[in-house]
Amino acid sequence: MAVTELTESTFADVLAENEIVFVDWWAEWCGPCRVFAPVFEHVAEQNPDLVFAKVDTDANPALSSSAGIRSIPTLMVFREQVLLFSQPGAVPAAALEDLVEQVRSVDMDEVRKAMADHAGTGS
Repeated sequence: MAVTELTESTFADVLAENEIVFVDWWAEWCGPCRVFAPVFEHVAEQNPDLVFAKVDTDANPALSSSAGIRSIPTLMVFREQVLLFSQPGAVPAAALEDLVEQVRSVDMDEVRKAMADHAGTGS
């Protein structure tokens, strides 16, 4: 699957309709974003069963703000609508490929249990 462009009107639906979504927050003027783009696209091509998407922070300022984007590029990974990973900066290809495998192997029952336990403690 090719890289998908997300907007304020499509972001929530794409997360709801797909199990795993990698999101690259970027802008046209951002040099590191342009360096990371081919890496992101290559890994997307190698994993057609996952959704790889981009959000142009300049075109979607409210969405970027609500996601807490303060630096670009920022990579976020959602699984079952749960944010599992968020990191600013360009990610090297090998690290992104490793992250794909880590996200695939996450036990979401354990994640939800940990979230419930954390919410129950009030911390």
